[in-house]
Amino acid sequence: MVTFTLNGIVHSLDVPDDTPLLWVIRDELKLKGTKFGCGMGLCGACTVHLNGQAIRSCITPVATINGQRLMTIEGLGTPEQPHPLQKAWVQHSVPQCGYCQSGQLMSASALLAANPHPTEAQIREAMSGNVCRCGTYPRILKAIQTVTNAMTGEEETL
Repeated sequence: MVTFTLNGIVHSLDVPDDTPLLWVIRDELKLKGTKFGCGMGLCGACTVHLNGQAIRSCITPVATINGQRLMTIEGLGTPEQPHPLQKAWVQHSVPQCGYCQSGQLMSASALLAANPHPTEAQIREAMSGNVCRCGTYPRILKAIQTVTNAMTGEEETL
């Protein structure tokens, strides 16, 4: 039995300890925003937050999250109150196919939570583990910079 808080809701599940967290999120809890990409923690499509840190859920055994706090893309914002990054993603037309975007947003939001004023180099480093087959990296960078600038008052707030 594993117990954890996901998007503010406590869950207790009876699943094998070695079950990847991704499959618990998608199959047991029916949250489909977190995507399966490579299955090896290399592409970033499965990125979620564990106690505020970006992790790859496809390689994280569910036993390691017992008693912890998790957040998926479903917990980042709401349609009524989107996260500033979600607004910037729309503003800069970031998504093409959209498959990687939940992982991109989760990595970006973890970065800004830890460092609200990252340099371009820090953004590139933090986002380097997230693959976008459509190649929207310049738009992703611009969207993150828009939120960073809004936080510092350098541009209009979103």
